[in-house]
This record gives sequence, C-alpha cells and structure tokens, in this order.
Amino acid sequence: MTLTRPAPSPGRQSDGEEPRPRQGRQVGSPLVLTMVLLLVVAAQGPVRQALSAPVMQSWTTVFVAVVVQALPFLVLGVLLSAAIAVFVPASFFARALPKRPALAVPVAGVAGAVLPGCECASVPVAGALVRRGVTPAAALAFLLSAPAINPIVLTATAVAFPRDPGMVLARFVASLLVACVMGWLWQRLGRAAWLRPPDRPAHEGVGRGAAFWGSVRHDVTHAGGFLVLGAMTAATLKSVVPAGWLHAAAGNPVVSVLALAVLAVLLSICSEADAFVVASLTEFSLTARLAFLVVGPMIDLKLFAMQVGTFGRGFATRFAPATFILAILVSVLVGAVLL
Repeated sequence: MTLTRPAPSPGRQSDGEEPRPRQGRQVGSPLVLTMVLLLVVAAQGPVRQALSAPVMQSWTTVFVAVVVQALPFLVLGVLLSAAIAVFVPASFFARALPKRPALAVPVAGVAGAVLPGCECASVPVAGALVRRGVTPAAALAFLLSAPAINPIVLTATAVAFPRDPGMVLARFVASLLVACVMGWLWQRLGRAAWLRPPDRPAHEGVGRGAAFWGSVRHDVTHAGGFLVLGAMTAATLKSVVPAGWLHAAAGNPVVSVLALAVLAVLLSICSEADAFVVASLTEFSLTARLAFLVVGPMIDLKLFAMQVGTFGRGFATRFAPATFILAILVSVLVGAVLL
C-alpha cells in the first residue's frame, strides 16, 4: 500500500520550502506621505484661507512666541539636570546635609537653588538620596525646591516678566517655603510605611556618556511635548476663548487662583518654560500667575505618575494633595505681600 503525501494547500507551504511572501497591497510610509501631500495640494485654498484669518494669525503669533522664548531655557535646563543626575553622586548630598532632620530640610531646600534640575530629574535624585540614607524629609524638600527655584528657572522667570521683577523674588520665596514646610510636615506626620523604598535608577550599570545622552533625549522629548501643549493652550486661551470668559474668571480672586493652579497640574509644563506660558495670560492677576508657577513644578500629572513609580501610590496620594493645597495658600500669602 503506497502512502501519498497530500498536496499543500494554496495558503500553506510544504516542509522544507521557504515561506512565500503574501500577495496583496501594502500601505507604506511613502504612500502615506504621497497621499498627505496630495490632500494638502487639493485643499490648499481652504487651508490658506483658514490660516489667513485674524484669529489664526493671533493664535500662531502667541504659540510661536511662547515656544521660541522658552526653548533655549528648556534645553539648557535639561542638559544641566542630566549632568547632575549622572555625574554628581548621591553620596555628595548625603555628606553635605546636616545630620539633624530639622536642619537638613532647609539646607536641602536651599540646595535646590544651587543645583538646577527639572521635575523629571528631581524625582530620581530624591529617590537616590533616600536610598543612600538621607532623611526622607530633606530628600522631599529637595524634590520640591530644585525644579522651582534653580538659576535657570529664575532667569527664565525674569525674562518672561520684564516689567514685574517682583515675580522672581515671589516665586523663590513661595516655592522655598512650600518645600521646607512640606519637609517638616513629613518629618512630623509622615510614616515609614507610606514611603516605598525607591528602585534602582535606570542609568546605573550604564556608561556615563550613554546615561547622560539617554537622559537628555528622554527629558527633551517629554518636556518638549508638554511645552508645545502648554503653548497651544495659552494661544487658544488668548485667541479663541471669548475675552468675556477670561475676564470673568480673572475678575474673581478665588476663581482665578484656583483656575491657574488646576491648569498648571493639567498642562504639566517643564519649569524652565512655564513662566513664558503664564506670562501671556495677562488677564489674570500676578498672584494667580504666581500660583501657576509655584504649583506646576511641585505637582502635576507627570510628577504624580513619577512619584507613584518611585515612592509608591500610598506616598503620592498623601503627598501630592497636601503639596497642592499648601502651594496655593503660600502663593496667595506671598503674592499679597510681594506683588
């Protein structure tokens, strides 16, 4: 009896044969690009007409102005924060801080003014400090102060508010007060069970050069995206939203402060660029804009996610709301005195 091997079906290959490529149309990037270009050419009339509208011209002017002013400070801040995170060992901070937690908190807060770092870098650095034995209260004070009062941020604030030099001092004082008070509150009320031990940072075990450029690429991508989003929002508020709505919100002192504080959380703009975004919202008072500048670098959506990943959900769900409330209260008090 002879066994015959069944013939392979059209959709299958017999053993030992190389798989044949499937026949059919494949949509590649050149085809997509060609289709997009054809659509742009076909719709160039309506597009040109839409862009020439006064509202769109105003929107484009505000958007480009915010991005062009903020971009150099953002890039410089990212470079410096990556250098600190990679080349400055965490043991340096442990040796420099006093042993007593009550004194270590303000020293760590002031250190944020000397060692620049954006929000994306401050959370890993704070985690490294805790892992190296620094008291959590001091590490948290540094976490809050570094992205808010470092030289790059204060210089950007001065450039963004040339007619209001008091904004620089108000931002420095309010941010440092919030950082120190939150550190002392954690020392007094915090529980070790709420703070999960931080994981090993991603750049450990990697060459310093690779870790530096990896950190730069990561921060530029994320911070640049949030900068564009913030600039688009500011341009929309200035050009598209009816002026009556803005004046109604800005005319109420309580609503204006809360509105910009919530906006700072939602936009999640890098601290090197946030001053240029909020400076364009001239309808709002200086105190309301100060709340935006104090709240944003301390608690926003991306910072909350990073705090959950570094210290645990139990920590973030307690620390973030307390920081938000305290930042608003301190901003109002400092604004009433200095602005």
